[in-house]
Amino acid sequence: MAQRYTVNVLEHSHVALPPGSVSTTTVPLTFFDVLWLFCGPIQRIFLYEFPYPTLHFIETILPHLKHSLSLTLPHFFPLAATLTCPLPPNKPYIRYTECDSVSVTVAESDADFHHLIGNHARDNRAFQSLVPKLPTARVLPDTEQVAPIMALQITIFPNSGISLGITFNHVAADGRSFNHFIKSWASIYRSGGEALTSLSLPYHNKDVVKDPGELASTNLKDLLIWDYSNPSETVPEDNVRITLVLSRARIEKLKEWVKNQSRNKNDPQLGPIRLSTYVVTCAFMWVNMMRIQEKLKEGETDTHYHFISVADCRERYGFAVPAKYFGNCLAYFFVSAKRNELTGENGIAIAAQAIAKTVSGLEKGPLIGAEHWTSKLWEVVKSGDLVTVAGSPKLCVYETDFGWGRPKKSELAHIGAYGSFSLSECRNEEGGVEIGLVLGRDKMDLYKEIFVQGLENQYPLDFAA
Repeated sequence: MAQRYTVNVLEHSHVALPPGSVSTTTVPLTFFDVLWLFCGPIQRIFLYEFPYPTLHFIETILPHLKHSLSLTLPHFFPLAATLTCPLPPNKPYIRYTECDSVSVTVAESDADFHHLIGNHARDNRAFQSLVPKLPTARVLPDTEQVAPIMALQITIFPNSGISLGITFNHVAADGRSFNHFIKSWASIYRSGGEALTSLSLPYHNKDVVKDPGELASTNLKDLLIWDYSNPSETVPEDNVRITLVLSRARIEKLKEWVKNQSRNKNDPQLGPIRLSTYVVTCAFMWVNMMRIQEKLKEGETDTHYHFISVADCRERYGFAVPAKYFGNCLAYFFVSAKRNELTGENGIAIAAQAIAKTVSGLEKGPLIGAEHWTSKLWEVVKSGDLVTVAGSPKLCVYETDFGWGRPKKSELAHIGAYGSFSLSECRNEEGGVEIGLVLGRDKMDLYKEIFVQGLENQYPLDFAA
């Protein structure tokens, strides 16, 4: 049975940039940005231990948090801006004006903080209550729709902890850009503003992203004809959230197992592959999440299953994109395999082979086939037989320290639709990974069978949760 808890709003305010720090600015959308126009917002939660009462936080911490946020935003002004969508054929864009600000909600929760930061099954609704909703779009007299980019919620668990929940529109920034913002804010807060002088500034010039072949127009045209009523995007309310931790030793054993399978099995698909933690972890999750679906769909005809992810192009491009470029610089990649291959005894090895080959192919040109990304994405989403991943261990979310110590937990609240899972570095061990899952309560027995007991029996690994 789901636990009962309440979240009470204590304060709602707006944090603006210092007057005159940024003038009215229009930011065009690149073809990378356009891809995320109709994606649901990204919701990241950081949970910190904070053994003080609510009043102490409001009087001593909150004013400095707001002030440091105000000092940080001029360098990341698109997050305080609005997404403006004029009538077609005019293209959407981001616009910042001096009256723009970021919504900040302060709330208090009676949920058990130490329960929420565990790895066991927890009520997913508890995490949904820790992130704000983006205000709805406003329709201006010229029929333009204007929607805020980002909103924040700070939730206090009296005498236990605090959470920082941030919701932002993916069209403005990818995970790497957002990570730059949140760590800069933490650094400025921690230093009392002194870190401003040594801040690694983001690069905002969109001209560095060249559009080969009018990809922005092509992708926007394709996106406008989508049917966004697809029920598979909806995450049921009565779900549970689980964190699966794979230690470095477990990952190395999994790599070795995949290598042995590729070497020993007389299967033309299992050739030499370049393995990485990302490849074997995603292969592991793809196969076993599909096995959960298989248990619920026994007797269906053979089909193809799909894995969708994105790759950062800043180091892959044929032209220079600065490491601190702010915006989106992600290429989609799609991996497919037959149902009977993924659910067979060599499923993880076959999945690893397919993912590794696709990732390796990105080095030849991450934009090969980019004109078909949106149509391919829609085709796969309609099939329903897919797994996607959010986040990356490379973002180092557990290094986001405001001065209260490293986060006790970081979660992506928006996962759960389209068979998605989250991926981050392990908080307690270098080289390990944390995998976030959102499952229906009715699938918990299948989770234990497939991810825990089943894996212990099928592979020479200790995967006990």
